[in-house]
Parts: sequence; C-alpha cells; structure tokens
Amino acid sequence: MEEKGTENGVAAMAACYQGFDPAAYLQYNYTPPRADFERKDSIVPWKLACLHRAFTEGDVNGELLVDIGSGPTLYQVLSGCEVFNKVLLTDYLEVNRRELRGWFQDEGASSLDWTPYLQHVCKLEGRRPSAWTEKAAKLRQVVKDIVPVDVHRPQPLSLDDLPSAGADCLVSCFCLESVSPDLAAFTRALGHIGRLLRAGGHLLLIGALGESYYFGGPGVKIPVVPLNEAQVCASLKESGYTLIRLEVYTLPQDMRVGVDDVSGVFFAKAVKE
Repeated sequence: MEEKGTENGVAAMAACYQGFDPAAYLQYNYTPPRADFERKDSIVPWKLACLHRAFTEGDVNGELLVDIGSGPTLYQVLSGCEVFNKVLLTDYLEVNRRELRGWFQDEGASSLDWTPYLQHVCKLEGRRPSAWTEKAAKLRQVVKDIVPVDVHRPQPLSLDDLPSAGADCLVSCFCLESVSPDLAAFTRALGHIGRLLRAGGHLLLIGALGESYYFGGPGVKIPVVPLNEAQVCASLKESGYTLIRLEVYTLPQDMRVGVDDVSGVFFAKAVKE
C-alpha cells in the first residue's frame, strides 16, 4: 500500500507542474532583491559563492558534470564549466528544456538576461567582468546536451546519456524537495541520483529550508517538502553520501517576497561512498 501511496503522491506532484511558467519563475526568483549583486546578503550571490568555492577547492574534478533538475536556470554550472570538459543539463519539463535551449541557440531567446550572473562569477574567479563573453562561449562549448530526467525513477537518466562509470560530479539546486511528496520520497530521490555518480564522485546540493510551497507561475502553487538541516544530513547519509560541508543562509525579511514561504537555503558538499 505504501508503494501505491508514493506513486499517487509522485503523480500528484507531476500534475502540479503542468502549469509551470519558466519566465514567471525566473522573474520571481532571479531578479532583485533576490538577485542583487550589490548586496552581500542577497540570496543569489550567496549561492554563486558557495558553488564557486566548491568548484575551486581542488577536490571536485573529472570529465563529466551533470546538473539534475536544471529548471530554466544556468547559474548552477557557471563555475563548474571551467572545471569539467562536459556538462549535461537535465529537467523533467519540456518547457524548461526549451527555455535553456533558447539561451544556448540564441541569446535573445532567453526569458532572463544572464549577463550579470556571468559577470559576477567572472569577478569571483578574479577576472574582469568584461570576460563574461568568454565565459558564455565556454559554457556553450562544454554543455553537450539538455535531456529529460525523472528523479523518482531508479535510473533517472537514459543510460545513453552517461558513461558506464557514471558522472564525476552532480549538481542539483531546488529540485528534489520541490518534486517529492514527502521526506521519504526526497531521500529515495537522493539515492536514485546517486546511481548516476561514480564512487568517490561529488554531489553539490542546494535546497530550501522550511518551505512548504512556492509559485511556479501565476496561480500555480506547488507543494514542497519542508526540510530542516538535520533531515538533510540524515537523508544524505541514508542515501550513501559522506557530508563534507553544510552551509546555511537565512533569508532577510525583504527577500521574502510572497512567491514562497522559504525561511532559509542550504548548501551541501558531499561525496559518494
């Protein structure tokens, strides 16, 4: 019975996403105040700093980086594209894959101008902001494909998309808790994506804390598993990862802009046992 309940819960989550609007989602979450590059306490610069640090510490390396549940966003691979020769973007929704393809095929076809993000990461890397065009070209060069993914399947990606040894690193941002009906499904999804990763490979996970819903478009209210730090750590351990570092960001009051009820964000760096 429990398995049937899980299937129903996952199907209900998939139904919630039918009205997802990439352009609205980007407007809600990836413009000021949440993406204010002049503010040290803005959420997007915090996420970019966490990812920059993780990718430049020297232990995260290899050939293939896979981003699980990219959504309509690119920021999560802006540092990783300098470390890995191949990057694979993935998402469950065709509307998000189409949004991403728009940027890769023609800059003007994107719903968001990613230039400030590219410039900010260049600054983190000690380069001139004007080097953003080089970074954009590098990103377009190393992203090899944008493919479907389903984290609730034991094998979330087509085997054709991965080398037999698995990926060297996974990134996943605000995906698993946003597509799972409950904590058990979140933990199972962590295990599923772990099968895509080689032993000793790294997982860089960003997610919401204390969030029960977010808006994926006007009137599109999507339920989220409200996580706390202890649950994140326990789920990682249960799913075969060793936690290296957990960092937490607490949203200032003016970042709580009414598009969700998130109270904080976590960044976890872990390695597959």
